[in-house]
Amino acid sequence: MSAEAADRVAAVTSSRPSTPLQTSWFEFLLDGSLLEKHLERSHPDPAAVQLIIQFLEQASKPSVNEQNQVQPPADNRRNRTLKLLALKVAAYMKWDLDALEKGLTIPVLNMLLNELLCVSKVPPGVKHVDLDLSTLPPTTAMAVVIYNRWAIRTIVLSSFPEKQTKPGPHQMNIIVQQEKEMTDNILTVLKEQATDSISVLEGALQLKKDFYVHTLRTLDLLAADAAANGETESSTAGLRISRVLCKLCIYLQTKELLKKLDSTVHVHLDEKRLAGYWNACKALTQDCDSDSQTTPYDQINSLIRAHSYQAVIEAFIKDNVSRVLPNNFRRSVLREFLYKVQLGESGLDEVCHKLCVCNAVRDALEGEVLSVCFQQLLLKPSRRTVDFILEVCTLSLEKDRPSETSRKHMANFMKTLCESLEELPLLFVVSSHKLFMELLKEEERKVLMEQMRKRSATINLSAKPLPSFYDIPASASVNIGQLEQQLILLLEPRRIRQILIELHGMAERPYWRVNSKWEVPPDYINVILSIKDNLTKDLVYILMAKGLHCISIKDFAHARQLFSACLELVTEFSPKLRQIMLNEMLLLEVRAHETMAAEGSKERPPPDLVSRVRGYLEMRIHDLPLRQVVGEECVAFMLNWRENDYLTLQVPPSLVMNNPYIKLGQLLASTCKELPGPKECRRTAKELWDVVVQICSVSIQHKRNNDGRVGLIKHRESSMGILHRYAANMPTTSSDFIDDIVNEVTAEHLSIWPSTLPTIQAVDVEAVAVTVKELVSCALTLNPNNQSWLITQADIYFVTNQYSAALNLYLQAGAVSSDFFTKAVPPDVYTDQVLKRMIKCCSMMNCHTQVAVLCQFLREVDYMTAFKALQEQNSHDAMDSFYDYIWDVTILEYLTHIHHKRGETEKRQIAVKAIGQAELNTSNPEEVLQLAAQKRKKRFLQAMAKLYF
Repeated sequence: MSAEAADRVAAVTSSRPSTPLQTSWFEFLLDGSLLEKHLERSHPDPAAVQLIIQFLEQASKPSVNEQNQVQPPADNRRNRTLKLLALKVAAYMKWDLDALEKGLTIPVLNMLLNELLCVSKVPPGVKHVDLDLSTLPPTTAMAVVIYNRWAIRTIVLSSFPEKQTKPGPHQMNIIVQQEKEMTDNILTVLKEQATDSISVLEGALQLKKDFYVHTLRTLDLLAADAAANGETESSTAGLRISRVLCKLCIYLQTKELLKKLDSTVHVHLDEKRLAGYWNACKALTQDCDSDSQTTPYDQINSLIRAHSYQAVIEAFIKDNVSRVLPNNFRRSVLREFLYKVQLGESGLDEVCHKLCVCNAVRDALEGEVLSVCFQQLLLKPSRRTVDFILEVCTLSLEKDRPSETSRKHMANFMKTLCESLEELPLLFVVSSHKLFMELLKEEERKVLMEQMRKRSATINLSAKPLPSFYDIPASASVNIGQLEQQLILLLEPRRIRQILIELHGMAERPYWRVNSKWEVPPDYINVILSIKDNLTKDLVYILMAKGLHCISIKDFAHARQLFSACLELVTEFSPKLRQIMLNEMLLLEVRAHETMAAEGSKERPPPDLVSRVRGYLEMRIHDLPLRQVVGEECVAFMLNWRENDYLTLQVPPSLVMNNPYIKLGQLLASTCKELPGPKECRRTAKELWDVVVQICSVSIQHKRNNDGRVGLIKHRESSMGILHRYAANMPTTSSDFIDDIVNEVTAEHLSIWPSTLPTIQAVDVEAVAVTVKELVSCALTLNPNNQSWLITQADIYFVTNQYSAALNLYLQAGAVSSDFFTKAVPPDVYTDQVLKRMIKCCSMMNCHTQVAVLCQFLREVDYMTAFKALQEQNSHDAMDSFYDYIWDVTILEYLTHIHHKRGETEKRQIAVKAIGQAELNTSNPEEVLQLAAQKRKKRFLQAMAKLYF
C-alpha cells in the first residue's frame, strides 16, 4: 500500500466514532476488582442482569469426561467463583426483586436465590418453615426471607394472563419449550410450598431484631473465609434492613413508620401502591372514619354508604378540576350504581345519568373517547339533561385561568354535543350558552350551526310518520340502505357502534334484523331482547352474532375483538350478560386452542385456560342461561388434555347428573385413568359400555321430544359431534370407543369390555358401524402412525370387502412399528389373526404367490393354504419374482414339483436356485436359519409396501 493510500485509510478510520468493546464474562474471573468498576459505569455493557445470566450459564454448563460422556457441572473453583460473581451483582442491585424479576427468567432467578441460600449457610435438607429465624445469623435469616418473598411474588405473577409468544425458528421453539417446562416445574414446587412460605414471612414479622442482607463486601468476606458459619463479621456487616419495614404490609402506616428509619437503613418502597392497598383495605372494612386524615376515596365511599348521592355528584364535579380520583375508580362507582338499578333499587336512574355526565366531561377534558353509556344518554336527552351537562362543563373548567389544553378539549366536547343532538330547541340551548360562545370562534359556530340545521332537517324528514312508501325522501332511503350494507360487512366494533348510532338517529327500527344470517343462541335471545334501550339491544345482538360467525369460520382474531367490545358494553349495565359473554369468550379460547392442536401444535393449554374451564364447570349462578355446547366442549377439552383426575374426582355430582355429556366424559376419563389394570377398570368400563349401547339402541327411537322429533336421532347426532371432539389429542380415549363394537373389528383393551350383549337385536348395527368408522377416521387424522388404530381401520375395510385398502393399512401398521421394515415387526402387531386376514386379502385379489409367502409368517406354517395357492395358474402377482422371499424348504420343494409337473422349466430352475442357497440348508444351526428367514421377511414386506403404498 502506498503512503497516500495509507493516509486515506487512516483518515476514514479516524473519522468513525469508536465503540467500546463489550466486557466478556471471563475478564471478571481474571480481575477481581473489575466487577464493581464495571457496574458503577453510567451504562455498563453488559448490564447487571445480563452479567448474572452469563455467570450462571457458564457455571451450570455440563462437562464431558474422557469417555465423551456428559457429566453434571463440576464443583470447582472456577464455577464457585462464577456463582459468587452472580451473587455480587445481585448484591450491588441491593436484592431489588422488581429489577431482578424484570430481567431474569424464573429458572435463572431460582438458581440465583438457591445459591444465596447456600452461601448464607441455610441448613440444607430442612424445611424453611421448621427453621427458627430468631436463632439464625442475620444474613441467613434474611436469605430465607428473600427466597420466600420471591416464591410468593412469583406465584402471584404467574396467575396473571401472559401474552402468547409468536412461533419462531424450530430450534428456538425447542429452547423456549424447554424453558417453559422448567418454569412450570419450579412453579409446581413453589405452589406446593406456598403455605410454608407464608408461614415463614408471617414469622419474620414477629422478630424483634434487624436483618442484614449480603453486600459485595460480605460476599468477599465469605469467599475469603470458606469455613465461616454465618456468625463471622459477614453476618452483621451487610446492608441493614430494619424490622420496622417488615411490618409495613401489616400496619400500612407508611409515613409514620418511615420517620422512624435512619439513613443507614436501605428502603425500597412503592408508596403509591402501598397507599392503594391501604385505601382498598379501608373501603372493605368500612373503617374510613377512624382516621382524621381521610383520602378522596374514603370520602366518596362514606358518602355512598350514607346515601348522600347529591354529595357524590358534587364531589365528582369538583374532581373534574382537581383530577385526583383515577378514571377507573370513577367508572367503578358508576357501575356500582348501575348494578343497584338492575337489582331494582328505585330513584337511582337520575343519579346514574348525572354520574355518567360527570365522567364524560372528565373523559373529554383528558382527550379520552366518550363512553357508550354517555352516547346512549344523548340519543333522547331531555332539556333538564342538557342543562345539567352545560352546568357540569362550566364548573369543570378552572375558574381563574383554564389551560389552553382544557379549553381546546372542552370546545371539542361542545361540538360533539351539538352533533349528537337531533332536536333544534336543544341545539339552540347549547349554542346560546355562555360557555359555547366563549370556547368556539364565531366562524366555527357559524359552520357548525349550518351543518346542524341541514342534518336536523334530514332527520326530521326521515323520522316523521309517513302515509305511504313514496313519501320517503330518496336521500334518506339511500343513506339508510348504504349504512345497513356497511353494518352487514363490518367487523370493527367501533365502526359498528358509530353506524348504529347514525341509523338510530335517522329511523327507529330493530336493526338486529337487518341480516337474517345473524343468529345468537336461543338460550340468550330473551336476555338480549329484554334490554330496554334499542341501540344497546342492537349493538349487543350484532356484536355477539358476528363474533359467533367468526368463530364458525375460525377467524378467532376478529371474534376476540367483537366479544371483548360486547363484554365491555354489557359490563356497564348487566351482570347476567357479562357472565354470558365471559362464557362465550371461554368457548372461543377453547375452540381456538383445539384448532391449533388439530393443525399440529403440541403446546399444552395455558394454566389460566384450564383454570377457567374448571371454573365454568363448577359455576353455580341462579337464573343464568347456559349453552349446553359450552359444557360439552369444556368436558371434551379436559379429556383431550388428560385432566382425568379432575373429571373423575372433582366435578360436582349435580353437574354429572344433569348433563349426559359430562356423565359420558366422566366415564371416559375414569376408564382411561384405570386402564393399566384391566381388572380395576372393568366396573367403569361396564358403565361406559352401557351408555354407548343405550346411545346405539333402536328401541329408544320411538320416544319423541316435545317438539315431535325423534329423541335418539337428535341425541346420536350430538353424540357423534362430541365423539369427534373427544378424539382430538386423546389416543387412549379413542381406543376405548373403537374397541370390539363389531365382532369382526379388533382393537386395544378388548379384555375390559363385556363379552356379550343381553339384547343384541336392540342394537342399531348401522349406527355402531358409522360411529366406529367416523371415530377411527378422525383419530387417524390426528395420529396417523398409531399402529393399533391402523389395524382397526384395516379391519373395517376387511369386513366391508375392501381388500386392497385393508392390505394397505395392515402394511402401514407393520411399517410404523418396524421403521419401515428395517426391524422385525412386533408379534403383537402381526398376530396370526392379522396375518390370516392379509393372506385372505391377497387371495381375494388373486395374488397367490404372495399368499404362499405370507403363509410362512404364521407361527405354524399353513402348508395346505400355501400349496392350494401355488396350484392356482391364474395369478395376478409376479409369481417367480417372489421365490427369493421363500425360506421354507418344503414350500420350495413343492414349487419345483409343480413346475416340473407342468413342464415349466425356467420357473423350476428359479425354484431350484432358491432352494440351493447355502443359508437355507436344513443342516445349518437354528440361528442361521432364523437369520435367513428374518432377512427374507423384511425384503418381502418392503416389496409389498412398494406395491400397495
